[in-house]
Amino acid sequence: MKIEILSGILWRLLRDEEGSFTTFGLYITAGMAIVGGIAVDYQNALTARTQLQVTADTVAHAALYNREVMGPDEARTAALALVASTQPEDSYGTVLTSEDILFGTWSYKDMAFTVDDTSSQAVMVSTARLADRGNAVSTFLMKFIGLGSLDVVTNAVYVTYKPACLREGFVAEDIVDIQSNNAFYNGFCIHSNTHVSVNSNNFFEPGSVVSMPDTTLLDLPKSGFETNDGLRDALRNGYYRIRILNRIEEEIKGIMTYGSATMPTYITTPTINYVSGRNIDISQLQQNAYNIVSCSGNGVTFRPDVPMRNMVVKTACEITFGNGTVLEDAIVIGTSPNMGSSIKGSHVQVGRNDSCATGGGAILLSMGGMSFASDLKAYGGQLIAVGDIEFAANADGIEGASFISGRTISGTSNMTMGFCDGGMEHTLQAPYFRLAH
Repeated sequence: MKIEILSGILWRLLRDEEGSFTTFGLYITAGMAIVGGIAVDYQNALTARTQLQVTADTVAHAALYNREVMGPDEARTAALALVASTQPEDSYGTVLTSEDILFGTWSYKDMAFTVDDTSSQAVMVSTARLADRGNAVSTFLMKFIGLGSLDVVTNAVYVTYKPACLREGFVAEDIVDIQSNNAFYNGFCIHSNTHVSVNSNNFFEPGSVVSMPDTTLLDLPKSGFETNDGLRDALRNGYYRIRILNRIEEEIKGIMTYGSATMPTYITTPTINYVSGRNIDISQLQQNAYNIVSCSGNGVTFRPDVPMRNMVVKTACEITFGNGTVLEDAIVIGTSPNMGSSIKGSHVQVGRNDSCATGGGAILLSMGGMSFASDLKAYGGQLIAVGDIEFAANADGIEGASFISGRTISGTSNMTMGFCDGGMEHTLQAPYFRLAH
């Protein structure tokens, strides 16, 4: 009986076709395992690439930032210190060496990097996990087909750039207040890190810009868009960290240091001409040299017997420019902290009226504020103030003007401001950084 039962079971097993897909299932399972294994290897490689890219981006930005004030080797060393926190060598091996940080120039046209160790315009950083370095990415399944590890390489190119608004325009941390009957031409920029206030009957040519973090905060009279031609099209959302304001003391030091990179080219002697008094004829100041002015009391007045030309003037006194003062190829530095008017005057011309030709630009730099009663003219002229910049009617900046304030910029009426571009080559500008590739 038992033999018959066992025989029947064996017979049924031999005739049973329910397991006919078992072999095919094994193939499917093996295939899924292979795909899954490759997926794991691919994901590990992607993760490693992402980590390397973050490190490359971080180090490139740091290297270019440090290159502003350091030599190339010092900048590399400072940037390499960041790798210990992003991809420590104990865990990832050597993903970056100093030879992988290259300074140079970048061409957007050719999408090409040119190595130049003397340049501070661009940097290329390459990060890698390589078999040659002993830190390639290990594989899970690919090792069975001879790929025990994968080489992963990334790179980043950072470049410096100068925002157009900070080359020519009005830029303020606080309000930029514009009254009426003013004209702003193609390329000119008005920017506030809080908001812009505009009155009526102003003209904004296509290509001009009015920006602030939130354009809905624009202060405008009722029907203001109808009475301000082109304003609606000029509006942009934006915010700038105004780096030059944090670098004023450093910029002053550079300007006043003979032989430094920021020393004006028209300074040809390290001689310092010391002058004192309350009323200074400009002819008392020395050309092609540094002039330091002291005064009795709080202020000094510069009397415009001749143009202030080819010189640097520095004073801790409050400055008054006499009517008709002209500055050409000159820098005037006021270190008085009076936020309202440490530099003031009327009928002052900052820069040479030369239709945007090369040279002739001038800079007013104040640790306080500036105030001009009327007829301020800027021809390749730059005004930078920690405090307010105020100017009254009839300002003219059609041939290039850059006003930068740590507080407010306030202009009244009948001003004309345009974009000069080629005539603004000697302005003070702190570089900004962006990823190019």
